[in-house]
Amino acid sequence: MGEQRAGGGLESHMPTHRRNDSATGEESMPDAPSETRAPPAEPEVQPSLREVPPAQDLPRGTQDINANGSLATPVVGRPSPGLSRNPSSCSTNSNEKVNAEYLTEGPNRRPPPTRRSSPQPARPLEPPVTKSTLSELDVTKIIHNPKLRHDINYDPELHFRPNLDGEKGRRKQEKANQFWNALLDQLILFVMDRETFMSRYADGKWCLPALLTAVRDIIETLVPQRDRELLNEGLNVDLLMQQFNRGVADLEALASWLSAVLKLHCAPMRDEWVDEMYQELSNGNRNNDPAELVKGMRSLLSVLEAMKLDVANHQIRCLRPVLIEDTVHFEQRFFMKKIQSRKLSVLPAREWYKAAQSNAERIYQHSPMPHAQAFGNMSVFFDALSRLVLPTTRSETTPCTFVFDEDRLLKLRSDMYDSICLEICMRKFEDLDRLSKITHLSTRVPSYVREEGALSNRSSGEFVFVSSRPSSFVFSDRGSTFSSPRNSGELCAHPSMDFAESRTKALDLYNSLLALLHTAPPANTSREKWRGLADSVALQILRYVNAPPSLPGFEDQIRNAVTNIEEELFQEVAAQFQQRLLAELAKRVNEFKHMSAVSLFSVATGGRIMGANRPSESLRDRNNGLFGERAPRDPREEAGIDDMAVRLAHLGVLHWRVWALLAYEDSIEEEMIDAAAVPVFEAA
Repeated sequence: MGEQRAGGGLESHMPTHRRNDSATGEESMPDAPSETRAPPAEPEVQPSLREVPPAQDLPRGTQDINANGSLATPVVGRPSPGLSRNPSSCSTNSNEKVNAEYLTEGPNRRPPPTRRSSPQPARPLEPPVTKSTLSELDVTKIIHNPKLRHDINYDPELHFRPNLDGEKGRRKQEKANQFWNALLDQLILFVMDRETFMSRYADGKWCLPALLTAVRDIIETLVPQRDRELLNEGLNVDLLMQQFNRGVADLEALASWLSAVLKLHCAPMRDEWVDEMYQELSNGNRNNDPAELVKGMRSLLSVLEAMKLDVANHQIRCLRPVLIEDTVHFEQRFFMKKIQSRKLSVLPAREWYKAAQSNAERIYQHSPMPHAQAFGNMSVFFDALSRLVLPTTRSETTPCTFVFDEDRLLKLRSDMYDSICLEICMRKFEDLDRLSKITHLSTRVPSYVREEGALSNRSSGEFVFVSSRPSSFVFSDRGSTFSSPRNSGELCAHPSMDFAESRTKALDLYNSLLALLHTAPPANTSREKWRGLADSVALQILRYVNAPPSLPGFEDQIRNAVTNIEEELFQEVAAQFQQRLLAELAKRVNEFKHMSAVSLFSVATGGRIMGANRPSESLRDRNNGLFGERAPRDPREEAGIDDMAVRLAHLGVLHWRVWALLAYEDSIEEEMIDAAAVPVFEAA
């Protein structure tokens, strides 16, 4: 069982990077189900929205809460010193082992409990997890969250998780630790100095009643309506606090009751966690150990948070086909309201599209655009979109209509930057390898030939590579994809063997550069990442050529080539990659443009909708489709273009369906401005 702590607010998570705070809207979706609680289930077993889940994943809430003695309300015993009286002998624990991970707070273990003298807060702290902090997991919030509904189209593994990342997560952890430390201080004070405690908290405003109230409110959102009255009886906070103040509250009985209630409604995989929670509360009650009690209460809150997450993630899986199919209409309504209320202007996006049209006319000189048949009326849009993900394009030019796709565009641009830099490095390797072969072969030529050639072509002795273009006279083998077609000389005895060796060496180098790239430390930008990789890349290239282990200036040359996007070589490679991407885009768009939203999601992401199978064989093979069989391709030749084309085609097709009539082909905002400018004449 992975470590999961009670945190603050929650967010939707993508396998590769964290989801941004979602925009909110008030758009309604009439097709959404009305229930607010769905049974948690494993991701791969949901055939339909209304189908009953398998038995092993069913919540056990169909039983009666008061069916047996273990679910009765806590027992009141005779008063005695300490935290409670008459510990119950019943136990629902199936494993007596206490999980040590809940003893740690942050990187360090909490010291043994001692009486603390830290100042008490002026008002009681709020528990780290409450009904309010979990409210964004409610089904009504899910179906009204436009960012989440947009992201669900692209991520088949989209799910909620505790948001403990970054500075915001650190502050939430500190706030949570502050609450638990305050609760421990208060419990120790209750045990050590009852009179001081009663005088200080005579108004009843301290951490324990706030925690129990939060627990009750969260459980109310997890149990059926018919069980809520019994829940109020079993978890009557006012009554429990009266018993606690008099030293007669049986906390072990309360823990047993809570354990039974949670097991009725949680997924079976949470049972062990519930048992650990019961054991911690039971041991703390029996031994009058406030630290163990706090540990158990912390586990209780974590279990409730996990149960709420299970429910929300199950609802996402159930609602996914409905939300995806309604994406275009929902977003058009949402953005229409923004435009009409003057909260969003699409005029810059309209100008961007007009500039793309003018640019296409200038480039293609009124001739048909390439792949026009595949793109249809989206030719200008996809040509501009393919240029938008180039590192040589300024990020400020991204239209506001891509507000929900900024992260995806940044990731595509980063991947394109990596592919371009890898190709530049391979060209540098070819230049160096070619020059090293010339130098090596010149030592085998008779001296009088070398002297005669030196009169017209004298080398300076330094390896300086300015152009990536292959020489017109190349001493590599015929048939190489990197050799010159005008190879007029052949000094190799075995050209086929040399070609195979060169190709294998280039492939090995490319794979080693990929490995270096994948192990690169995180950086704010791709340029910074490659600046840090330049020395390692240069050393790796030198290992694969017959050259000195160190060449003066070669590292700087590599660093400049992969970080200076204004350099001619970078611009040349970027333009070539744009044309390759556009050609692959044409295939994918031609395949995607007639699909429904759900089919588009299934094919583009490989995701499954409610247990559906993968796309049919005929669909996969159409136009050499995404999952069609094809001959293996050289990693350098493929260079991630196929993957980028699929992602960009998916993004572009969905974007065009939403925004074509709102901003590009027609502009609702321009029509509104024109309508406002028309004078209205009153009848005489």
